[in-house]
Amino acid sequence: GALVVLGSLGLATVLTGQSAQARRAQPTPSSVYEQSRTTRLRIDASSTAARGPADAPLTLVIFAEFQDPFIARAQATLEQVRQRYGADVRMVFRHRPLDFHTDSRAAARAALEALAQGGPTWFWAMHDRLLGLQRVLDDASLLTLARDLGLDEQRFREALVDGRHDAVIAADEAEAARVGATGSPTFFVNGVKIAGAQPFEVFERVLDAELALATQAMQLGAARGDIYRLAMAVAVESDAPPTPTPPAGADAAGTPGDVFRVPVARGEPVRGGRDALVTIVMFGDFQCPFCARALVTLAALEQRYGRDLRIVFRHLPLPFHQDAMPAAQASVEAYAQRGDAGFWAMHDLLYANPRSLTRTDLDGYARQLRLDMRRFQRALDNGTHRARVEADMAAAHALGVSATPNFFINGRLLTGAQPEEAFVRLIDAGLVDARAELQRGTPRAQVYGRLVQNGRTAPSPPAPRAAAAVARPTLDPEAVYRVPVTVEHPTLGRSDALVTVVVFTDFECPFCARLVPTLEAIRQRYGRDVRVVVRNNPLAFHTHATLAAEAALEAFVQGGQITFRRFHDLLFANQRALDRANLEAYAHQSGLDLPRFQRALDNHTHLAAVQADAALANALGATGTPSTFINGKNVRGAQPLEVFQARIDTELAAAQALVRQGVPRARVYEHIIRNGATAPVYLPAPTP
Repeated sequence: GALVVLGSLGLATVLTGQSAQARRAQPTPSSVYEQSRTTRLRIDASSTAARGPADAPLTLVIFAEFQDPFIARAQATLEQVRQRYGADVRMVFRHRPLDFHTDSRAAARAALEALAQGGPTWFWAMHDRLLGLQRVLDDASLLTLARDLGLDEQRFREALVDGRHDAVIAADEAEAARVGATGSPTFFVNGVKIAGAQPFEVFERVLDAELALATQAMQLGAARGDIYRLAMAVAVESDAPPTPTPPAGADAAGTPGDVFRVPVARGEPVRGGRDALVTIVMFGDFQCPFCARALVTLAALEQRYGRDLRIVFRHLPLPFHQDAMPAAQASVEAYAQRGDAGFWAMHDLLYANPRSLTRTDLDGYARQLRLDMRRFQRALDNGTHRARVEADMAAAHALGVSATPNFFINGRLLTGAQPEEAFVRLIDAGLVDARAELQRGTPRAQVYGRLVQNGRTAPSPPAPRAAAAVARPTLDPEAVYRVPVTVEHPTLGRSDALVTVVVFTDFECPFCARLVPTLEAIRQRYGRDVRVVVRNNPLAFHTHATLAAEAALEAFVQGGQITFRRFHDLLFANQRALDRANLEAYAHQSGLDLPRFQRALDNHTHLAAVQADAALANALGATGTPSTFINGKNVRGAQPLEVFQARIDTELAAAQALVRQGVPRARVYEHIIRNGATAPVYLPAPTP
């Protein structure tokens, strides 16, 4: 018989009583794939844009775009595959729009909106129609297809312009880049790569070989639905040549000293002592099978290192996991009600049931944990914790993290569900650094903060070619960036302004103060045609800037635009007096509800919003302040008024042209930035 022991993560360890030697000699389903010499790449195949049984032993992931003639040509081959392998194959579509096909991104949005409205059936119906109409995929043609399918036309129109599906497309593109799917189409059969629209015989060879492995694993006890998981357990992250195993003391990238600043703030769930010498910050997704796999390793590490180790969980729900965002919010509410114990209990339930994360399931887990159901349901209904989760997501993206799981071990990055030994190398190195801090007199509880305080806040840029090593890349001044604006962002001006000026600022920055009268002159000059949106990027060396930003947001929440502007101006007029007592004095002077203001600062109510702003700024390359985006185009620093006027005049003329073409004033900004960049765009390096 088997004894099942539930550990601190709610995971099962099975002790069979057999000797270790006997267990090693006995073949298992896992050993089938461990002993296979086939190179396979780790691909997430959980998208609902799929056809075929969920438990099919063959998973065929397609990276493609709808204007590519080669994917159209491959359809006959894919139909042969479906006919030949029937219920043994599941096909999953992921998006790889190519920049030189001008309508491919809009077509991807159309397909995803069909999926959102009608599920896989409508997705594949739209997929087939798009491939049949490749040369004419403008908005009018896409709307015709939507009408033919019976989609909600208003929702469909909005989806083409408001960017609601862009995160999914971006995630697909990132995964395609990681696994070397640089062209369209690229196929992966249980992770085995097939590049291009190859003949059926090429697919047949790979499919038959993978089906033979799957059959062998099933004969040893694996279920059909286990096969893809087994294949992915031995998959590699990318098709780049393997790098040598780093020595002890090197980080995951093999670059000693590459530490990231990943602060642990109040309100983040922690397991382990607050004074632990090593902190693991995990970015996870409750539907991610690789995250669940990593929990076994984390449990072993907790046993191994005891009080010297703590684990902090931060959220990165991936856009193609439709239940991951609600699950993340449910876990935050469990934390709000029961603290660390409530969070980790919910965490364990969610990871133990990754296929049962519907709203009904989440309510059931809350009852099981005896949470206050009225509060729990209200929090999920109102999206109370969505901003908290999105702040974690923004922080992850700023650090260069776009997949799960990812771990920062005393600031050093470790990507993926790696073996325990990989964690041990970094933890042991972290302990050496931490004990050195103790020797210097740093209290245990302050060691982590001291070790990461000067860490990186963004990933290293790609290594330059040797020939261009001395040249710094130049940002493209004409690049348009996607800088979203919502009602939660303090705004001076009308919502239907034709030009939107988003300024990332720091209340202790003297250059930001110098920009304030320039922005006021712009508002006076352009009137209803310009709005100014204030977002935060408090710099690390300005000790009062973050709390000042939180205070300004509380002023906005309490009194709207007018009160925010008054408070904003007070802060910039008194940059050398921004401690807590002064902030409260400015709140009183501005007519704010002082007890409410004090609670907001005590509880750091707006810290997540400030961090989200800063993370976005860093992701866009706006690492200094002030940094301004005028209809998505960046102007760096406190430039003279004439520089801003020249840019605004150009953007105003372009916006007026859009209005003449029928774009409503209130939709102009979103129309302009809808395809904007989400990372720095550089001019091509000059050729020698």
